[in-house]
Amino acid sequence: MPLSHVSKLYSVQDAKIAALTADPATGSPTYGALIDVPGIQTMEISGDIETKTLRGDNVKLATNSSLTNIQVKIDHAKVSLDVLMAILGGTVTDSGTTPAQKSVWDLTSTTATLPPFKLEGVTPPNGVDVVGGDLHWTLHKLTLSAFPDLGFAQEDFRVVSFTADADPLLSNGKWISATINETAAAIA
Repeated sequence: MPLSHVSKLYSVQDAKIAALTADPATGSPTYGALIDVPGIQTMEISGDIETKTLRGDNVKLATNSSLTNIQVKIDHAKVSLDVLMAILGGTVTDSGTTPAQKSVWDLTSTTATLPPFKLEGVTPPNGVDVVGGDLHWTLHKLTLSAFPDLGFAQEDFRVVSFTADADPLLSNGKWISATINETAAAIA
């Protein structure tokens, strides 16, 4: 008997991104190494639908709708230079020796490439109706739609966030996938 197609969604336990390195019109997409989105707090998915109405003879004759956008907003507790490089571009350079090590993310006019990336988030085990199971949301091809919220907050923690728009993959047309697992699985 297949799993139920209906479930609660409780919390988000992990999220990872990976650079989209190839999306051939025939074949399969390829991705770079997974990068942890540290301290994931929220993963909000929304979309836009454009509706056209045909009228004539003083009545509504037909309505057609088209999906025009899928967007995701991520809030996470810690800044990651590797995530910034994956979603904005730029370079990360490590230098020095203890006690004077440095890691520097630089974004320049030539390295601000806004590369496409995949995002996958997952509930904790038992975050769905299936005991011991989980749910993964995967957005297969994203590009930032606004500069990330970065910086500091006076006498408080600063939450980092970003918003990205989805495009369908050229190779298979996928925009978004939801996978309910009977047994919880790590993002792979």
